[in-house]
Amino acid sequence: MTERTYDLRGKRVWVAGHRGMVGSALVRRLAETGCEILTAPRDRVDLRRQVETEAWMAEARPQAVFLAAARVGGILANDSRPADFIYDNLMIEANVIDAAWRCGVEKLLFLGSSCIYPRDAAQPIAEPVLLSGPLEPTNEWYAIAKIAGIKLCQAYRRQHGANFIAAMPTNLYGPGDTYDLAASHVIPALIAKMHRAHETGAATVDIWGSGRPRREFLYVDDLADALVWLMERYDGETHVNVGTGEDLSIADLARRIGDVVGFRGDLAFDTTKPDGTPRKLLDVSRLRDLGWTATTPLAEGLARTYEDFRRRGAPGVARPDVAPA
Repeated sequence: MTERTYDLRGKRVWVAGHRGMVGSALVRRLAETGCEILTAPRDRVDLRRQVETEAWMAEARPQAVFLAAARVGGILANDSRPADFIYDNLMIEANVIDAAWRCGVEKLLFLGSSCIYPRDAAQPIAEPVLLSGPLEPTNEWYAIAKIAGIKLCQAYRRQHGANFIAAMPTNLYGPGDTYDLAASHVIPALIAKMHRAHETGAATVDIWGSGRPRREFLYVDDLADALVWLMERYDGETHVNVGTGEDLSIADLARRIGDVVGFRGDLAFDTTKPDGTPRKLLDVSRLRDLGWTATTPLAEGLARTYEDFRRRGAPGVARPDVAPA
């Protein structure tokens, strides 16, 4: 097991994006470390604006930063709003990373996405595959922005000696996810649609694509634990994949979600809609070598996520679009 080289206890730790699914999970996990958690409400600072970002950081003076703030979404959102996805994410990461260096932040962890890898990358996908081939066209705007974030961390390490690292999570799910079908990823979208079908007695649920693409899914609280682990134990320039090392087809996933929700009807796959990347499974051997592995089984994570969905009033079931990210 890799020894701790950076101790979060007693540190002023900023979770950028604390209201999102990942940020909320990080806040929960960091509460166990004995650090002081800092947050920047949206009504006080717009991270897309350099002046606001620099002013807030100069005042708050965080010692460590988890950069989880981002515009995120599935295929529909990425494909229909490419300017939003590339601009917002580029601005957020550039402003925060540069301000972190200028304000003397001791350590920063940038959160990327597995969509940074080439569409047809060999499976499982290892970190060195980055930039070795064309991206998936339906989310390349988001992917390019996230690749830029990785390179910003590397550049500030090389030029300024900044201890900035990057983690690349696989597809995420869990409490706090977005169930609005115009913006959601595949698990919350399927939960919303199957809940609606179960409640109304519908015989079928329509799903984008063939159901054949394979995806890996990581429960968000497992991710938060991995990010804290990396913050305290990893100091390298190379980004680190974070996942389970296991995948399944979208069709199989849909059936498992149906079991959780209680939907027993048919699945209607719309093959006129895009599938996205055929397969996306991360090679997580680097993280395992550091001593960390995921602990939440998919069935347990799906059950917890459905509980969260019901607790929040089953929002966002108006649109029929469901597609894998």
